[in-house]
Amino acid sequence: MGDDDPFDKDDPFGGLPFLGDLGKLFKGQGPIAWDVARQFAQQIATEGVSEPNIDPVQRVQLVELARVAELQVANVTSLESGVSGQPAVVVPATRTQWAWAALEAYRPLMDRLAARLGSGTPPVELEAAEAQILDGLIRALNPMMMAMSAGSMAGHLATRAFGNYALPIPRTDNQILILVGNVEEFASEWSLPIDDVQLWVCIHEIAMHSILSVPHVKGAFDRLLNKYIDGFQTDSRAFEERFAELDIGTGDPAELQRNLQNALGDPEMLLGALRSDAQSAVIPELEALLATTVGYVDYVIEKVGTGLLGSYGSLSEVFRRRRITTSGSDRFVEKLFGVEITAELVHRGEAFISGVVERAGDAALMRLWTDDKALPTPNEIGAPGLWLARIDLPESDQD
Repeated sequence: MGDDDPFDKDDPFGGLPFLGDLGKLFKGQGPIAWDVARQFAQQIATEGVSEPNIDPVQRVQLVELARVAELQVANVTSLESGVSGQPAVVVPATRTQWAWAALEAYRPLMDRLAARLGSGTPPVELEAAEAQILDGLIRALNPMMMAMSAGSMAGHLATRAFGNYALPIPRTDNQILILVGNVEEFASEWSLPIDDVQLWVCIHEIAMHSILSVPHVKGAFDRLLNKYIDGFQTDSRAFEERFAELDIGTGDPAELQRNLQNALGDPEMLLGALRSDAQSAVIPELEALLATTVGYVDYVIEKVGTGLLGSYGSLSEVFRRRRITTSGSDRFVEKLFGVEITAELVHRGEAFISGVVERAGDAALMRLWTDDKALPTPNEIGAPGLWLARIDLPESDQD
């Protein structure tokens, strides 16, 4: 490219004063501006209100309930509760602490997504100069766009999550954060015994952590989530149209950043409005894995909860309703990772687990966690007998 060409790779906005300032504003932040993501997450999670510290009494109570839950879950599953042979540690957390931990946990997936979206190309019908500007603009704004998306995801999740596994996505450490404030608000709203609700949450989180820590289960999730993210396609035309509507204002960087947040805050502009063919191809296997995991955790909660929780019947119904109630932010998170927990998926998981138990007894479920070949296929989720036949477990006489 000649020396007189204003569009060079290091300064794609050369010769365009406003865009040049914009490039400087975000330059050097890497694929994602993580400091911005943390600030954005905290603002959304707390709505700008200072959070109180965790009450030491709450901490002691939670640890005691977690110890009960861990023993009971281990009795049902025979699985270790943590990663690499280390026990899980249940810790009470504020919304900010939870949101920041979630950003760190999902960072590998978000970094992969940033790399994927950064590799897109402008529409072929654009003139060369226009394509150069648009490509440079996307590269310059990508760190902020990704930060806003990541921060928005973690912040919104923190407003309604109870523990780590608001999304059934494996984590690499053994710390399980419980949002005690959210749990208390939920118990109060539904007039439920707080100890029962806390114990239910501990049972759910420890059961989910135990399953997702099984190496071949974690490996299957990692493989499918990565394939789903790799299927994203950059919608450069939508980006161009949205940016054309941007109010430049006075040129003040703070005002510009506010206007950018308003203009670029729609996650569909970042992720595209439609699921790609590559992503659609991943969904059946991912849904089969999700249904198996969610169905088994529900089975564990029922086994443990019916004997420990006096309000089990009420809790079960309330948690069922809550799980299938989604908001716009929930749908964005689901679109981001392809992890959508619908009423139909929950039913399929329950039907598979109960079908296996009816045909071969509770002990047959342990085969799910022995090796990757034992995980059910999409076809087998709807036909437990096929799964039993494939893994050579004879159907027992339950009469």
